[in-house]
Amino acid sequence: VQLVESGGGLVQAGGSLRLSCAASGRTFSSYAMAWFRQFPGEERDFVAAINWSGDDTHYADSVKGRFTISRDNAKNAMYLKMSSLRPEDKDVYYCATTSTTMEWGSYEYWGKGTQVTVTS
Repeated sequence: VQLVESGGGLVQAGGSLRLSCAASGRTFSSYAMAWFRQFPGEERDFVAAINWSGDDTHYADSVKGRFTISRDNAKNAMYLKMSSLRPEDKDVYYCATTSTTMEWGSYEYWGKGTQVTVTS
């Protein structure tokens, strides 16, 4: 399983970015996926998750109403639309997926991350 994130960058507070995660190596539409983020030296935090069919999503309280997770199973891709960005959203964002089909489970496959920097 390969996961490759893209779309990170530098943005001013209040701005928007859309992250993408391209997946390969197995049947994409059978697995839940998620975004996590991590600041250097700190623990990796959950941001948002989406189930295999895309009709069930979950968000960390800190991003509810500002971030939107989605997926396109035809393109083997997952997205994170981030709006109203704040300086505290500055982190490396990771794409992750489970090893169990058609159910929520632990995230065992990870991308290498994409950097998001938000300036005030």
